[in-house]
Amino acid sequence: MGTPTTVDTLGLSCKINVISVRLNCKDRRSGLILTIPLCTEQTSMEELSSTLDYLLGIPSDKCKARGFTVIVDGRKSQWNIVKTVVLMLQNVIPAEVSLVCVVKPDEFWDKKVTHFCFWKEKDRLGFEVILVSANKLTRYIEPCQLTDEFGGSLVYDHMDWVNKRLVFEKFTKESTSLLDELVVINESEKSNQLDKERPPDCNFLPSLDPETVLQTGHELLSELQQRRFNGSEGGGVAWSPMDDELLAQPQVMKLLDSLREQYTKYQEVCRQRSKRSQLEEIQTKVMQVVNWLEGPGTEQLRTQWGIGDSIRASQALQQKHEEMESQHSEWFAVYVELNQQIAALLSAGDEEDLVELKGLQQQLSDVCYRQASQLESRQNVLQSAHEFHGTAQDLSQQLDGLLGMLCADVAPTDGAAIQQTLKHLEEKLKSVEGSLAGLREKGQVVMDQMSNQTTWSYGKDVPIENKENIDHIQGVMEDMQLRKQRCEDMVDVRRLKMLQMVQLFKCEEDASQAVEWLGELLDALLKTHIRLGDDAQETKVLLEKHKKFVDVAQSTYDYGRQLLQATVVLCQSLRCTTRSSGDTLPRLNRVWKQFTVTSEERVHRLEMACSFHTAAEKVASPEQGDLPVELEQETYEEVETVGKALLDRLTVPVIFPDGSEQYFGSSGDMASSAVHIRDNMKLVEDRKLTLHEEDEEDVEQLQYDQIHDQDKELQDDEELQDDQELQEVNKELQDGEELELETDTQKS
Repeated sequence: MGTPTTVDTLGLSCKINVISVRLNCKDRRSGLILTIPLCTEQTSMEELSSTLDYLLGIPSDKCKARGFTVIVDGRKSQWNIVKTVVLMLQNVIPAEVSLVCVVKPDEFWDKKVTHFCFWKEKDRLGFEVILVSANKLTRYIEPCQLTDEFGGSLVYDHMDWVNKRLVFEKFTKESTSLLDELVVINESEKSNQLDKERPPDCNFLPSLDPETVLQTGHELLSELQQRRFNGSEGGGVAWSPMDDELLAQPQVMKLLDSLREQYTKYQEVCRQRSKRSQLEEIQTKVMQVVNWLEGPGTEQLRTQWGIGDSIRASQALQQKHEEMESQHSEWFAVYVELNQQIAALLSAGDEEDLVELKGLQQQLSDVCYRQASQLESRQNVLQSAHEFHGTAQDLSQQLDGLLGMLCADVAPTDGAAIQQTLKHLEEKLKSVEGSLAGLREKGQVVMDQMSNQTTWSYGKDVPIENKENIDHIQGVMEDMQLRKQRCEDMVDVRRLKMLQMVQLFKCEEDASQAVEWLGELLDALLKTHIRLGDDAQETKVLLEKHKKFVDVAQSTYDYGRQLLQATVVLCQSLRCTTRSSGDTLPRLNRVWKQFTVTSEERVHRLEMACSFHTAAEKVASPEQGDLPVELEQETYEEVETVGKALLDRLTVPVIFPDGSEQYFGSSGDMASSAVHIRDNMKLVEDRKLTLHEEDEEDVEQLQYDQIHDQDKELQDDEELQDDQELQEVNKELQDGEELELETDTQKS
């Protein structure tokens, strides 16, 4: 097949559509039939000439050698136009034209002029021109090669053929241009691989998309194959014998094969380019990450070394650190992406790239992990510093509150309030001690973290100078320790003062209690200590009990006095001039005086009762008759006198120093005691009368007994005198004998 003439494809489409010149079948000599339909409108000879040039450039030289049969359809045109077209054929294709059939219209042209004109020009034209009606055209051309407009049976769609031809022309042009570009690209890439020092031209890319061109070619080839297959069965889309030659199916297949081959090579080139580009991009990004982390990132960390001097300052530093972390996070995200890309390349990379990729991956990981570790260390230091400052602030507030409590005046109302205040003070101090211990612990944590903190500079770890931060932390802890110690000293003083106040309130309370006890003893003395005893022995027992009762009251009074004295001493120690014993001491003295008066009255009554019962018992005893008359008389008088005095005393109230009066017991109790005393007095009186009568009888007997006793005494005196004389004689005789015996002894 010949090479098609280069023309403007878009212009060609317009010309073929307007002029409708077609080259679509064969004559009886197997030559191509060229149909030129003419219309009533003015036909552009220039456009017709260009169209003929294009159509005649499509067939191969072999087809052209068989000659052309030209059908000029002049049924809708004028004779001068037909004549011009025929003469133009001589200039365009004089050698290839074998026969020109001019289809004449139904109206009769001047046959003589027409025949004469063509016959006159026959030798000069070089081909035969005949005038023929449309229904007689089959004499020269087979009906199967003629369309229905000329009475033939050929099914032909001129616009479909034009569209397919345009597709073919476009594919041929694009594929040829793309093949040239791909060959250049592939050869250039091959040269670059041989000369690795030569910089690759990565911007040299094909002007067309190979995938699109291949798809267009495959669709075109599929259409051609389908048209031929369907046409061979006589159905479907119209098919003409010229399709194989005019649409050049083998040429399409050849172009597709060449294009696939070069495109496969180009894909490998693209893969190598992509891999190389990706590797270079990874290297660039890795160096960007490394340079930033070791440059500005490290500089940020190096300049951010403070921990602040308060919780607000530490929060501001934490916010700055978060901003710095946010900047680092962007680079760490790039690191993660690069690490994934490197891992993918390592899993599917060539051996020659493995060492370089692993080196990049290791370098990137070392720098990122080191920077992340320093960020985390810095974050831990700031977090610990924030907790330290927070604890210091809380401790300072606790110390301020404790100092405020210690500086405030103590004005408790009672001992319970003091105990509650003291307990609250102890709890505050204990809380301060716990907070100070927590502050020391957090401060030590911060100092330990800072001592281990380093930065990366010039390829090595450099310790960060944290002396100022450590001095600040130690200074805060020492200051808090001093403040806590001062508060402890003040707490000790306050504790002593409050304990003294507790003791003061206790003394006052106990003194009041002593007054109440003494009042209760007085009340008990007046209301329950009313018995005087039924005899002297019981009265003595009551008197002893009363003495013990008085001793208890005396102890209570002395205890109250001691408490009040201690209250005075404590008030002086506390410099509490507003407090004093109040009315406690007067109350105590008043009750004690009342008790003393009452006790003395009770003692007098018991002593009188004891004298009364003793005298009454003497009168009533069996030995009463042995008493002398004078003594007996005195005893009776004593019983009577004491009894009356006692009865009178029972009716007299106890008069207190303030002039108030109080009776012992109730009136009934006093009446009962009085009745008992009167009964005893009556018994004594009865005894007195009885004894008086017995005494008269005994007087006579006594006189007789006296006389008898006198006589007996005289007789006894005489007998005694005789005995004494006899004893004296016997003694003298005995003394004489002893003297003689001693004389004899001396002589011997």
